[in-house]
Amino acid sequence: MIKITKVAAICNLGNNLDEIFHNILSAKLTEFKISSPLPQINDEKFNLRCNQLLLHCINQIKPDINNFIKRYTPKKIATVIATTNTGIDKFEETGNKEFLKMSNPAEFVRNYLGLDGAAYGISTACSSGIKAFSTAKRLIESGICDAAIVGGTDELSRFPLAGFKSLEVLSEKRSNPFSKNRCGMNISESAAIFLVEKEGDGINILGIGETSDAYHSATPNPEGTQAVRAITLALSEANLAPDDIDYINLHGTGTITNDLMEGNAISKVFGNKTPVSSTKPLTGHCLGAAASIEVAICYTLLTNNQNILPPHIYDGEYDTAIPKINLVLPNIKVEEIKYVMCNAFGFGGTNAVMVMGK
Repeated sequence: MIKITKVAAICNLGNNLDEIFHNILSAKLTEFKISSPLPQINDEKFNLRCNQLLLHCINQIKPDINNFIKRYTPKKIATVIATTNTGIDKFEETGNKEFLKMSNPAEFVRNYLGLDGAAYGISTACSSGIKAFSTAKRLIESGICDAAIVGGTDELSRFPLAGFKSLEVLSEKRSNPFSKNRCGMNISESAAIFLVEKEGDGINILGIGETSDAYHSATPNPEGTQAVRAITLALSEANLAPDDIDYINLHGTGTITNDLMEGNAISKVFGNKTPVSSTKPLTGHCLGAAASIEVAICYTLLTNNQNILPPHIYDGEYDTAIPKINLVLPNIKVEEIKYVMCNAFGFGGTNAVMVMGK
């Protein structure tokens, strides 16, 4: 069984997972840019904000990473990092295209930690974070590596902000997913690092489903047909039924196209029973790192034993054009959380779903 044995993260809600999860449960509202000072990197090629975010995470669990490397050796550890905006801020500043390589964060982590294994940069829009786990899982199961350092990182920059604004999906107000008063999404930044292996104590990666809509260059299929298929593939690989899932972290961007598609998909598989929420009104949409920070949240949910579900923050005026789903109210506690699902539905119809369990 492939499992996550250690996690570190940073986002607008905090410098580590404990802070982030505490502020999610307390529904703390903040700005979407990370205000904490970040470590600098000596090599200019790698001294990008996305890598500084990763280095912050690495430093949190450096002793665990050192032991991880000793246990598996540098040649048998793969590096798989999700991103979409690598170096865009530096390119905007300098005009140097060398900063735009999507492999840069993976190369940085491998270089910084002295690893010799395969390194992959995953850039499939907002599904990147879960597809990074899928890639690492296949590498381990095929014997190409024995373990992997998986991560995701994205930074704020003008270019993607302008792009989403031109599509008229960017909101100047806080996102309001599944409300009839929704006004679009908020872009944010974050990073997370995960140690992934077959051994040790951790949270099991039970199933991953990946599909593509092949519907439209920017808009998901409103019926959620391939999103449903991704969900059922993940459940099938996990050997679980829909009723077994205790909580779903929605993609939940707060755009009409995502809300309609995801609402349809969840309703078709789970009805109105399974508790669901989007954490993006609190963390913002971290693009290539969105699923990474959300998997980190799900990991904490499975390990902290509080059994309090992340609340769905919105104005309470549900869009009746969308099938009703069970949005989590604040301070909802359940008897047990054993299996959770994390959804990532990306720009252009790329779908990835991961089921995790104790």
